[in-house]
Amino acid sequence: MLLAEKEKKEQINLNTNNYNNTNLIKTIKDLHILKTYFILILIFLLIVLIAFISFAIYNDRNNNLAKGLYVKGVDVSGLSYDDAKVKIESYLNSNMKENIMLKHNEYDTTINIDQLEVKFDVESALNAAYQYTRNGNILSNNFTILKLMFSPINIEPQIIINENNLNNALEDISSKLPDTVIESSYYIEDNELIITPGKTGLVVNTDEMKKYIINSMQDLSYSNNVLEIITKTKAPQEIDINKIHKEIYKKPIDAYYRENPRTVSPSENGVDFAISIEEANKLIQEKKEEYIIPLQTLYPNVTTNMIGMEAFPDLISSFSTKYPTSNTNRTTNLRLAANKINGTVIMPGNTFSFNTIVGKRTIEAGYKDAAIYQDGKVVDGLAGGICQISTTLFNAAVYANLEIVERRNHQFVPSYVKAGRDATVVYGSQDFKFKNTRNYPIKIVCSVSNGIAKFEIYGLRESNEYQVEITSNITSRTSNYIYSKTYKTLKQNGQTIKTEVICRDTYKVH
Repeated sequence: MLLAEKEKKEQINLNTNNYNNTNLIKTIKDLHILKTYFILILIFLLIVLIAFISFAIYNDRNNNLAKGLYVKGVDVSGLSYDDAKVKIESYLNSNMKENIMLKHNEYDTTINIDQLEVKFDVESALNAAYQYTRNGNILSNNFTILKLMFSPINIEPQIIINENNLNNALEDISSKLPDTVIESSYYIEDNELIITPGKTGLVVNTDEMKKYIINSMQDLSYSNNVLEIITKTKAPQEIDINKIHKEIYKKPIDAYYRENPRTVSPSENGVDFAISIEEANKLIQEKKEEYIIPLQTLYPNVTTNMIGMEAFPDLISSFSTKYPTSNTNRTTNLRLAANKINGTVIMPGNTFSFNTIVGKRTIEAGYKDAAIYQDGKVVDGLAGGICQISTTLFNAAVYANLEIVERRNHQFVPSYVKAGRDATVVYGSQDFKFKNTRNYPIKIVCSVSNGIAKFEIYGLRESNEYQVEITSNITSRTSNYIYSKTYKTLKQNGQTIKTEVICRDTYKVH
């Protein structure tokens, strides 16, 4: 019994030892497998680390843009900065039309983008794209680069536009809308101020339209679309009589002469309402198509023609013609016209008009009937003979080397000058005009006395003053016509500087 129990006990111990040995062997094997896995993981991590470091080093040294970057919808992956810029600008050039097309009902117009100085800030957008994967540390930058490969981004370049030019363009369009607001306006005609009231209409909503245009240009949608003009209703401004009066009122200015430096300042007429402001305001309360306010001219106390001869020390030119004293009517006409011109001062750059200065030749003005050329015949007519005054002045103006603006010859060669030296005038149709092309004012002094009509032009001699010679020749004749050519020669110190033709004339034969 004891022996059996002992054997049984030994068997149990033996089984236990065998079990323990088996577990030990298994444990050893498991540890070996774990070690292998651990080594493999370490190797993997080492490979990943090496790959990551290599990736980081590559990206750090790579100056091109990362994969997955777009600028203005253009793929710039892997491109250099310069190549990317060329690609984007090429895209913009091919997708941007020259004109923005606008429409309002039946009215259409355009705005040229060159006028707006439009461009996209491609450089800033490219800089942002370049820095997108370079803003953090090496770890975060690599993760950003990896993320871009699966989730690309687009960077929009900011549009740059000259808003002042856009405002001006929209303001111009607003004024041209067929149904635009009509502001009240005024103009002066024949000593009357005529005011036209305005009408309510539409104008461009500038603020909204600017946003619309800029947004349409930003996304390039304007290239394929006509933009509807955004408008708003606007009433015209009320007529402001006080404002209008301030704008048209002008004080008369007296002429004056200053010795040093020698200066002539011309007189100027003034203008004012011929009625009171209160009367004008009452007038516009009525509903009318236009309002008329009478005006009055305010005259200066000292006119330009009143400036004495001390302001005009030098005789620039003179010319005389003879007239028959026996013809009293003709003599009267000559004196009337000459008296109107005598003392006239012409400022530099201003133009003398015979008909404006002399005025209409009427019986009320004292003019008499005398011989005139009419319809190819010599007949008596009112103010006959005054063409001798315009002719004499014409020659004096040429000798003063002034610019002849308007001049016509007679039908027949007159008796008081040679062919090519005359200047005819007819009120309302034919004028004689010349311009003061000198640097200083000139004064015309004339007289009609003892059979001589004389004109003198006074002013201030210039350092490069010319001596003027006039030559007139009859170039040919027929049974019906006489042809002439007139030359002006400019000389200095006896030397000819220039010769030019100033008249080519055709006369009828008496």
